[in-house]
Amino acid sequence: MATAENRQSTAPGAFTAFARFVFCGGGVGVASSFAVAALASWLPWALANALITVVSTLLATELHARFTFGAGGRATGRQHAQSAGSAAAAYAVTCLAMLVLQQLVASPGAMLEQVVYLSASALAGVARFAVLRLVVFARTRSQATTTATTRTAHPARTARPVHPVHAAVSPAGLCPAA
Repeated sequence: MATAENRQSTAPGAFTAFARFVFCGGGVGVASSFAVAALASWLPWALANALITVVSTLLATELHARFTFGAGGRATGRQHAQSAGSAAAAYAVTCLAMLVLQQLVASPGAMLEQVVYLSASALAGVARFAVLRLVVFARTRSQATTTATTRTAHPARTARPVHPVHAAVSPAGLCPAA
């Protein structure tokens, strides 16, 4: 139960969590771009990208569980699945943005493509942060909050188990409990 209190006390605020999200996600993203390039020398690019995307999503979810959102432990299977879903949605948003650009501009320059791609990535990243914070890792934070609140509000009740026979007697055992 002390672990739940430690988890609660280390759960970051929204700004800190967002900074950690950008740091962890950005770090994994940069490392992934190099990994895709290296792996693409042995495999077709699409396969290399798919493999690295799976591995980087797993890694990022673990980092987000342990560090970004202060869950204090490994990510669960449910959290991995939900995180993968949010990553797939973010991927779809960037692909859609690039498709729309191709439809609107016959031959966009590299600079315009980068602006559109990075803008779509930033919007998708903010949305993904919100989903991870409010949905994927919300249960962990609310359980830690509940446990810490319970321990704070009723320290005598949670300090040691009370046998049902002794429940009607005060801790001193001298008079009935009020």
